[in-house]
Amino acid sequence: MGCADVRIALTRVRAIAPTRVSRIAPTRRQSDRTDSLQHPSHRPASEDLAPTRYTGRMSSLRKAAQVANPLRRNVAIIAHVDHGKTTLVDALLRQSGAFRANQQVAERVMDNIDLERERGITILAKNTAVHYDDLLINIVDTPGHADFGGEVERTLSMVDGVMLLVDASEGPLPQTRFVLRKALERGLPPIVVLNKIDRSDARPQEVLNEVYDLFIDLDATEEQIEFPVLYANARAGTAGKALNAPGENLRPLFEAIVDHVPPPRGDRAAPLQMLVANLDSSDYLGRIAIGRVFNGTVKLNDQVSVLKLDGTEQQTKVTKLFAFDGLKRVEIDQATAGDIVCLAGIDDITIGETIADAEHKLRIPPIAVDEPTVSMIFGVNTSPMAGRDGQYVTSRNLRDRLARELLGNVSVRVEDTESPEQMKVIGRGELQLSILIEMMRREGYEVQVSRPDIVTKMLNGVRSEPVEDLVIDVPEEFQGVVIAQVGTRRGVMTKMVNHGSGRVRLEFRIPARGLIGFRSQFLTDTKGTGIMNHIFAGWEPWHGAIPSRATGALVADRAGIATAYAIYNLQERGEIFLEPSTNVYEGMIIGENSRPNDMDVNVTKEKKQTNMRASTADEAIRLIPPRLLSLEQAIEFINDDELVEVTPKSIRLRKRILASNMRPKKSED
Repeated sequence: MGCADVRIALTRVRAIAPTRVSRIAPTRRQSDRTDSLQHPSHRPASEDLAPTRYTGRMSSLRKAAQVANPLRRNVAIIAHVDHGKTTLVDALLRQSGAFRANQQVAERVMDNIDLERERGITILAKNTAVHYDDLLINIVDTPGHADFGGEVERTLSMVDGVMLLVDASEGPLPQTRFVLRKALERGLPPIVVLNKIDRSDARPQEVLNEVYDLFIDLDATEEQIEFPVLYANARAGTAGKALNAPGENLRPLFEAIVDHVPPPRGDRAAPLQMLVANLDSSDYLGRIAIGRVFNGTVKLNDQVSVLKLDGTEQQTKVTKLFAFDGLKRVEIDQATAGDIVCLAGIDDITIGETIADAEHKLRIPPIAVDEPTVSMIFGVNTSPMAGRDGQYVTSRNLRDRLARELLGNVSVRVEDTESPEQMKVIGRGELQLSILIEMMRREGYEVQVSRPDIVTKMLNGVRSEPVEDLVIDVPEEFQGVVIAQVGTRRGVMTKMVNHGSGRVRLEFRIPARGLIGFRSQFLTDTKGTGIMNHIFAGWEPWHGAIPSRATGALVADRAGIATAYAIYNLQERGEIFLEPSTNVYEGMIIGENSRPNDMDVNVTKEKKQTNMRASTADEAIRLIPPRLLSLEQAIEFINDDELVEVTPKSIRLRKRILASNMRPKKSED
């Protein structure tokens, strides 16, 4: 469906149902923008009559009177992973004068965590602010990967509009759908930016039609679907309103934000209401709460009340107050409704709590996020090499670290298990949990983790499991093997699109557990040319058994140091995971067997030395380069009877039961 077809269809809808745009009935954009903050089931009957309380039920007649600050704009940048959000923020900061002319600034300056720079992805949502004429524009850069969707959900509570970036070649992908659905549910007006229009394979007109189709698919209102469209090249720092008239800078984008993102609403004279959407910490100031002031005014040294998630209250004083200005935080004396600020001096505050006036304690319902669907068991490292590398190795250290993670990560849950040395961590996906493990590893923790498992629940008396929408982009010659692999994992194809460029896009509905361990197999089958993305789609009845890894493992049968001689003789048995001179212990997995059963091997064997001369010279030992597994690859590789041992210096695979004579044997069937 093209742009003209979409507008004709909308005209017909208006003609058939004129009441939908009646001036008497408030539209969805007017009435539901903040319904997620005030769900009707949590709202007292008399609340709509209270003129000072923040609600999503402000009538259109009162809307103009409720503008808190006409010189503010709060906007979030949302998109699929690698569609250019952080690069665009870089350009906005540069052109707004946030940096000096001679200032050296790193690329993707908002990605300030080492892991983010190494992987090229945004993991944590971050705030910044830029000046445009007399306006201050607060910008939130959000992650693009589905596993970090909790960051997107909580940041949308702070803004009044969104900037949706779409790659001009790839078009809308699963995370595009997810973030747009969340924004439309909150009634936030979107600005669509088609990025990377300089790509040789860009197809902006087709992608724009796909974006219109996506809006219609998500039941967008008439106001939301009449979004402005900009064509941008974030790397070059340009944007234009027409494809055939590229801009010279990002001024058209700034103007679109000013014109189409409404100023924040609220009542400055009302009692204070601020929702905590993010946390930070400082060695000098302690915990710092980041959030938006919805009503009222907060000043330095004010006495405020923190309304806890458990229903209790805590009286405290604001010791420091900061606002965002570029990449810096500047101290301010007061903040009013519509501002996004940082408050220091409040101990034990967590995300979702309300900071309210000390006398008028009006609570804002906490941020609702989607349920996590993947679980892993985190345990104390019990291998023979435990304690050699890490600084934090006890169960108390592990429990304290996971408790700190819960404070700033609303999409993670931690549950106790039967053993005090193990905890069940539930998150959005493998990537989110592997990032948590990698961060713990770099902080000096030792931990051993199990194979990921999915969370099931009973719906109408039927055991149900999470299913995902899987989108795969592969060269045409690999589509057959990919379809076969997904089929063995209970996946069902829902759509196939061939754009005639030599690549084909395949869409599947697949159980979440079918994706565990699939990525490495997928990259092998497509020789590294395939691209896959997936996102949670819902719950369906249990799909049945899914085969796990078909091959067995090569397991060390004694402790020692791996030798080149032993590895040379084991190469024909399978693929080796370690290099010579590596310390091994009994029960440690040193490679992948080419057959289905596990094999205990002696990887420490040395060549017999003798004083007898051989009739021929010794042949030089030629070793095949080992496959050194990354953390994600190791987690995907292991089976239920295996664990990944993670230390600051090493990643090792091991059997749950180390002693070979006590370990049940895996048959070849």
